Amino acid sequence: MRVTRIALAQMNPVVGDLPGNADAIRALIARARDEGCDIVAFPELAVTGYPPEDLLLRRSFCEASRETLAALVEATEGIIAVVGFVDWRNGEARNAAAVLADGRWVDTYDKVRLPNYGVFDEERYFAAGYRAPVYRAGSLRFGVGICEDIWYPGFPLDAIALGGAELYININASPYHVDRRAGRERMLATRANDNLVTVAYLNMVGGQDELVFDGGSVVFDASAEPLARAGQFAEELLVCDVDLDAVAQRRLHEPRWRNERRAREIDEVDEIIDVGLPLACDRQGPLRGVISEPMATPEEVWNALVTATRDYIQKSGFREALIGLSGGLDSAVVATIAADAVGADAVTGVAMPSRFSSDHSLDDARQLAANLGIRFLTIPIEPAHAAMLDMLASAFEGTEEGTAEENLQSRQRGNVLMTLSNKFGALVLATGNKSEMATGYATLYGDMAGGYAVIKDVPKTLVYDIARWRNESEGRERIPERTIAKPPSAELKPDQLDVDSLPDYSILDPILRAYVEDDRTFDEIVSAGFEPDVVRRVIRLVDRNEYKRRQAPPGVKITPRAFGRDRRLPLTNRFNGTS
Repeated sequence: MRVTRIALAQMNPVVGDLPGNADAIRALIARARDEGCDIVAFPELAVTGYPPEDLLLRRSFCEASRETLAALVEATEGIIAVVGFVDWRNGEARNAAAVLADGRWVDTYDKVRLPNYGVFDEERYFAAGYRAPVYRAGSLRFGVGICEDIWYPGFPLDAIALGGAELYININASPYHVDRRAGRERMLATRANDNLVTVAYLNMVGGQDELVFDGGSVVFDASAEPLARAGQFAEELLVCDVDLDAVAQRRLHEPRWRNERRAREIDEVDEIIDVGLPLACDRQGPLRGVISEPMATPEEVWNALVTATRDYIQKSGFREALIGLSGGLDSAVVATIAADAVGADAVTGVAMPSRFSSDHSLDDARQLAANLGIRFLTIPIEPAHAAMLDMLASAFEGTEEGTAEENLQSRQRGNVLMTLSNKFGALVLATGNKSEMATGYATLYGDMAGGYAVIKDVPKTLVYDIARWRNESEGRERIPERTIAKPPSAELKPDQLDVDSLPDYSILDPILRAYVEDDRTFDEIVSAGFEPDVVRRVIRLVDRNEYKRRQAPPGVKITPRAFGRDRRLPLTNRFNGTS
């Protein structure tokens, strides 16, 4: 058989750490060579990390990327490497893939399709490519693409396949959100089948600020069948054997490929580049390729949050995490994620009871800390609370007690946490969920204080799901069952419950999904079966709290449309979404 062995290096680069990323790439090239691979591919912008954002506006950064890539050439003796980097040519930056072979820089492919929606802003930085070359290595012909290039059904993949390529390597930095993997794989299988080509899709892994990359690299043959799949949220060198004769045979049985070539008058592709490394591709024996099982949604979300939290803490140079423990579900989930991310020894939970805190909440916070094995501090805020009320007494004279007095407690807790952070250098993890962020059910400079908001993009109903999954996954109670079961409460006044201020989360979250993520109108949401007064109230809460969200810490994106990078609205805005 004509078989080529490929390696997809699912790695976790650090933005701006060009020397460290280059060292990792060299080590993975050596591993792939030891595994007998003919080709090894690396993610989109593997040299620089993704996304570099406005670092790309610094010429010195772009030049350093090209220089770093050039220093990798000598590491490719006896193997072909496809490496993502920022290329600086003719006064322009390009999102590029270098094709290196046997100690030579053979060619540079420039990304053709530049995404400019959602979290992507590539037209701000890059010049687009226009070529679709086919590379020849002995009896193997292959093409290269970068991320968005494969999401379109036409150019450049169709030109590469019709030009005779049997293998198409697409390198990516494709951010995660819930259900992303399934949709992505449907698209990849379609592209492979439509173009009668083996598609090797390589994705980055790891967290970068608000984005998290799930890996899940996969290879589909020309019949849309998976040949190999890497795991999610973990670095991995996925090795797979590709039967080139099977591709050729499939094309013999599919006249549409020949008819399309004839219709386009393609005899040979315009650009065939010989890489100078003649591969025999004559392997014998069983083909190699491991197909990892994808994760179910709660496990996937949990791992996304753990990965992003770990990488934000470690890549930012912090060693420890600090969380305010209320005894409620949100802080329990964040503390458990932190312990999974950086280890229990590096996590401190702080209970800050006030005059309205229940005994069971303090007990639940203490039990959580014991279950996780994290350090636990109790710092009552009553002395500060009483002193502040006394300080404000004359200014508040003649007014009724209300939200200002309630939120004072939250701000004192934020002050305690940030002071501890200032003293000991630990990163404060904020604990608000997406349902609270959407409706403004959070206190500026209080429970919104922190350096990273772990569940900022997780709706409350999903918080329950992942908490239950985490307990079930280990077969024991990490998060106290009473914490999961009890009604949520801010405990800022007697007998307070979240449902006093918000609709039940089973009603609230679907409305928020429709309005925030899907941009549904008031009438459309009502027609889906929700009470008009409830919908109107929720929309008004969302619209008038944009100023709060703009001041929130960064947090992990896990839904298709997160606040911040995805959803950007003016703070001063008189458009009425309920009329």
